[in-house]
Amino acid sequence: MSRRRPLHPDEEALWRAVARTATPMHAPIFRRNLPDVAVEFPAAPPRPQTHSIAPFRMGEKPSTPKPQTAPPPSLQMDAKAFGKMTKGKLSPEARIDLHGMTLAEAHPELIRFILNAHTAALRLVLVITGKGKPGEDIGLIPRRTGVLRQQLPHWLRQPPLSNAILQVTEAHLRHGGSGAFYVYLRRTR
Repeated sequence: MSRRRPLHPDEEALWRAVARTATPMHAPIFRRNLPDVAVEFPAAPPRPQTHSIAPFRMGEKPSTPKPQTAPPPSLQMDAKAFGKMTKGKLSPEARIDLHGMTLAEAHPELIRFILNAHTAALRLVLVITGKGKPGEDIGLIPRRTGVLRQQLPHWLRQPPLSNAILQVTEAHLRHGGSGAFYVYLRRTR
């Protein structure tokens, strides 16, 4: 059973005004005699008309400037090196393959690999996760494919790895494509 709070007088007046405009679907079983109260609603302010498209003539080319291609806003490394890395022109100095590992096996291996690479003053390493196997989806809740691939960016953002990493990007097709990641490490001090 739900508990209802008593209505304030202005709420009760509003309810009566709305109830007067409704038409009953069935004959009422009982009807309370409530006094009618007139409620005045404030007028809504007029909306200013805004046009999102600039006027143009038939055959005229749009005058919108083309967006400039720029590196992503989260870019922390040199733009020239980032461009080379995403085009696959930089070769990774080390690589780790996490295929076939469970989450419990892959996480400590990844931490060990990244920290050892950072200590060895390596700059670009390749982490291969694989794309994941699409399995049969027989349940109500969909199963995720590529659990390692989805979990890797979260692991790399958490300590102790976050202090050693400068940039993480999906690898170029020649180095594994969407089943691998470039991890650009910070310089050792």
